[in-house]
Amino acid sequence: MAWPTTQVRLAHPTRQMDPAVEKRYDDVLVALRRIMRATDLYSKQLSKVAGLTAPQLLILEAVRDLGDVTIGTVARKVSLSQATVTTILDRLERRQLVYRQRSTVDKRKVHAHLTDAGRAALDDAPTPLQQSFTQRFEKLEDWEQNMITAALQRVADMMDAGTLDASPVLHVGLIDRFNEAEGEPETGTQH
Repeated sequence: MAWPTTQVRLAHPTRQMDPAVEKRYDDVLVALRRIMRATDLYSKQLSKVAGLTAPQLLILEAVRDLGDVTIGTVARKVSLSQATVTTILDRLERRQLVYRQRSTVDKRKVHAHLTDAGRAALDDAPTPLQQSFTQRFEKLEDWEQNMITAALQRVADMMDAGTLDASPVLHVGLIDRFNEAEGEPETGTQH
């Protein structure tokens, strides 16, 4: 991972920056902080209101939208690994929001289903931040969508984040979560 190198480069600039470039640089960093802050606030609201993380919410929505669905199909839909989806489904199943059932046709396949409590949790959950963004993004012209995508990919590369695993799930920072076993909030970065 390239973080230490990045930090060293930032700590020891090799030349004086042009004031106009420095202003644009500051504007970019402020915009990135605003995006991260919006994501963090959404994640905290989601956790407080629905007791769910963003990945949990996306998985519940995928199970609802896809119906009788295999774990692999859910994983592809939410762009997470099958192992990660299985771990998240374990937590959701312990909270009785989903249940899994082996296929009667092909015993190798396991299907996920929402429980009534899972449906209620989705009904009570705030609108996903991604949905608001997606609705606005879809209204843009193709050239503007491509420009935004290319610019953000370039920024990610410039921040040495090109090799980091990521999915289209907006999830940042620590979130207070509900510990199912003790009935107490817990803090962590788990899915």
